[in-house]
Amino acid sequence: MTSSENESHVDRRSLLAGVAGSLAVTAVLPAATAQAAPTGAGPSQAASVQGASVQGASGRRYPPNRPALEPYGLADTGADLWPREDNSFVLPLELRPRDKARGQVWMRDTYVNCFVVDGRPLYVATGTTRVPGLEAAGPWNDGIFVWTSRSLRGPWKLADTTRIRPGAEKGKVWSPEFVGENRRGRTVVAPWQEYWYDDRFGKRGQAWAPELHYFRGRWYMVACMGDHSRKVGSFLLVSEGGVEGPYRLVEGNLDKPFGDSFIGGPAFIEPGAYHHIDGSLYSEGDEAWLVLHNNLYAKFRDDMEDIVTTTNLPAFRQTPYTPEPYLEGAYVFKYGGMYYLLHAAWDRTSIDPDGSPRHAYVPPGDGRVQYQYDAVVAVSDRFEGPYSKRWTAGVAAGHNNFFVDSGGDLWGTFFLNPNFGHWSNPSRIADAAVPGVVRLEWTGPKGNRLYVQRADRSRTVSD
Repeated sequence: MTSSENESHVDRRSLLAGVAGSLAVTAVLPAATAQAAPTGAGPSQAASVQGASVQGASGRRYPPNRPALEPYGLADTGADLWPREDNSFVLPLELRPRDKARGQVWMRDTYVNCFVVDGRPLYVATGTTRVPGLEAAGPWNDGIFVWTSRSLRGPWKLADTTRIRPGAEKGKVWSPEFVGENRRGRTVVAPWQEYWYDDRFGKRGQAWAPELHYFRGRWYMVACMGDHSRKVGSFLLVSEGGVEGPYRLVEGNLDKPFGDSFIGGPAFIEPGAYHHIDGSLYSEGDEAWLVLHNNLYAKFRDDMEDIVTTTNLPAFRQTPYTPEPYLEGAYVFKYGGMYYLLHAAWDRTSIDPDGSPRHAYVPPGDGRVQYQYDAVVAVSDRFEGPYSKRWTAGVAAGHNNFFVDSGGDLWGTFFLNPNFGHWSNPSRIADAAVPGVVRLEWTGPKGNRLYVQRADRSRTVSD
């Protein structure tokens, strides 16, 4: 996660052309009713995209906040909060040999961002991928791939890793396979990150939810070793070259993931092996913080080799649901002077006593069925909080990040979770697990909300 106001991001005066592409999954999404919003929408230039717009102090017009649902914790299932043909598209990432049969990269936890590198905007994309022959990214996968582009619409090319590893698959920047590159004083793969084997799963070890950040002129990769690894939790890599690497592990992760271990995850995880997952990085100016699932943070040391506080990490001050469900993918994004804390939450459906359907962010329970993996967001004027009540920012857009493109437009990522719920249906699963991006809208300095760009622009008012 990075701030949209961080100086490493792109110049908003540079306009990006042709970003309103088509979405590959339109056959199963709500019908499109509008074109994509104009470029340049930001704190100083925003257009209304739905309903009776709200006028800000600057005289600009902004879309309204959606009505709050009561009781707190109900999920907003509005069709205008879905990624649709008019507001989103799937990135045309360069295919690897493993992708040719599908014709598209299989990806979870899609991450996309835009940075200024050597005076030019550079887009990066990464995510959780799988190996040929497996339906999921576990019990093992073969590491982390990176794609880059000069435009959000592409062409998207695999990072050129051929000079670093001439015989390896192009674009793979880190993997447990690279353990042979360890040298005295330089660790690429720690012992707890290596592949291992057991009678139940066979080969085990996987990298999850990577994020790529350009901070103080260097590339950093935050990622997580997943459930089938020897230790589960988040770690940081730093490049000794460009975006393609080579990457090494920071000192703070030589023995374990960040933070404390605790009891969590599936029953097959060994006690003491589970640490906080889905690590992310937030930077502002010359300072950076680690953010961990689902409510912890810690400042990085100035040399970025470890976090300042390594145990008993501070927690964000949030407004939890009652009861609070399991949340994933914590991410902080700064926009319009405010901090937005993102989480992924399952909308579970059930039947109310009167027979009507109920959608809510609740823990598992009798009669509760997973429906959509949503993006829920809260806002604060301080990084650590207190944060407002959460709202549904995007249906099926969970475990994502927000970013600003080279023209100043707001975007979020999505992947359409194939494990459970709506996108696991056999009729839809071929369209799930995709590297998708969706336009976002801001409701202005009074509303201070971010949503998936809504469809009804029939009453748009602009300056």
